[in-house]
Amino acid sequence: MLIRIYIFLLFLLAPILGIFLFFGQNNPYSSLESGSLVEGHMEILEHNEMIRSNLFVKRELITETQLLSHVSNEILGFMQENANEELLDYLEQQEKLNLIVEASARHQQKSADLIDSLLATMLGDPIGQTFGENSIVKVYSLQEAGYRGYMAKVRLHNPNAIKMLLANDEIASNGETTSQAAKRSGAVLAINAGGFTSQNGKLYPIGITVIDGEIVTFYDTSISFIGFNKKGHLVGGNVNSREQIKEMEVQQGASFHPILLKQGVKQNIPARWANTRHPRTLIGHFTNGDLFFMVVDGRREGWSTGVTLEEAQDKLIEFNIRDAYNLDGGGSSTFYYDGKVLNKPSAGQERRVTTNIVVMP
Repeated sequence: MLIRIYIFLLFLLAPILGIFLFFGQNNPYSSLESGSLVEGHMEILEHNEMIRSNLFVKRELITETQLLSHVSNEILGFMQENANEELLDYLEQQEKLNLIVEASARHQQKSADLIDSLLATMLGDPIGQTFGENSIVKVYSLQEAGYRGYMAKVRLHNPNAIKMLLANDEIASNGETTSQAAKRSGAVLAINAGGFTSQNGKLYPIGITVIDGEIVTFYDTSISFIGFNKKGHLVGGNVNSREQIKEMEVQQGASFHPILLKQGVKQNIPARWANTRHPRTLIGHFTNGDLFFMVVDGRREGWSTGVTLEEAQDKLIEFNIRDAYNLDGGGSSTFYYDGKVLNKPSAGQERRVTTNIVVMP
């Protein structure tokens, strides 16, 4: 019985004894030196350390990238928020600007309607109207105001619709009538403009003359200047230098005397011009900016003796004129509209002059 138990234990231990015998005779590490094992182990440790370092660096890069991405998103969000605020501010300002423009347009139209109503009350309905692409021209007879003559109210759509024309486009010339200037330029309205003098059988403009932005004469600066700037607005007064002309952006201009109104206030009439009746050519603009042209006949018994500049000042204020100037008068005064001369020049016919103001339809 005991023998059987030994045999049974021997069978159980046989596999274990076989393994010991195998490794004892065929140890796979027996051929490796202890130094090689250490070196291999160190390489494995270094490689693992490198992997851990790379993983750490990658984690750092990932963290920084995530941080930068977060900051970038915050910046973009801030910029977007500011952009939205700026856009809202812009739209709000644009809306306010549109409201101002609309209010200004309504105010201007209301002012124009009030002036039209005023003129209709004082002078009756226009005797002629031209609604052109470049301008609107309304012409009135001055008979209801007690004068023989005509007045025009002009609204420019195009600042280039108003021109100062030299006679035959020459500084020294034989002169040109107002109707000739109007017809050769295709104008619907025209009046004579600046003064002139005669030398050696030729006519020359006096003072300052500007044609299409070019100063073509610059003589006596003591004479008042009357012109139109790049926007077609009436400008003028006492001009002493070429620089002033450039600063005022004058495109068209001529000279005569005196100034009648400034900002609705009467200006002093020099003694040589005071309280004398003559045919007159006047220019100005209404309180709403529309241009004003006026010619009064004179020196014709039984028809009209003319008007004094003092009387003209009072009448202009009644017409709601803000700024006004006296142009060359006497036999030069001519009012041309829609193909013909409406007034009666004092000499019985038009006088040849050196400059005329024309308005395109």
